[in-house]
Amino acid sequence: MSKVFVNIGLSLDGYMAPDGMTIGKPEYKNWGAKWAALMAWIINQQYFREKLKFGPGGETGPVNDMVRHTFERTGANIMGKRMFDQGEVSWPEEAPFHTPVYVLTHKKRDPWARPGGTTFYFINEGPERALALAREAAGSRDIRIS
Repeated sequence: MSKVFVNIGLSLDGYMAPDGMTIGKPEYKNWGAKWAALMAWIINQQYFREKLKFGPGGETGPVNDMVRHTFERTGANIMGKRMFDQGEVSWPEEAPFHTPVYVLTHKKRDPWARPGGTTFYFINEGPERALALAREAAGSRDIRIS
């Protein structure tokens, strides 16, 4: 049976993202620099660089293996609208998920298919509905909540 796991970047002092953060305003509360420092560990991993088409290079070893395993075990993703909004403007055309992604939102929107197997579904019926759809889509693979 599949598992549900949470996979987020969070500093020990609780920093994820400040209110009002947008890609268009990286100077807001210096969030751009803080986010880059927080996520440098994953951006430097070879598997992550390949997955997002950042170019060759990157670190190998146990952390890289963990990143690979996280992507490989995931059969569906669930995320909030705020994460989707930031990603929609910054992810490459071939979004990095390669699975169905269920976006929790109050706004109605048709599914958005991307090259490489990622389709974003916008769920207005709450997290329980998103989880039920993700379980069905994931089959025996796991569900990642971001």
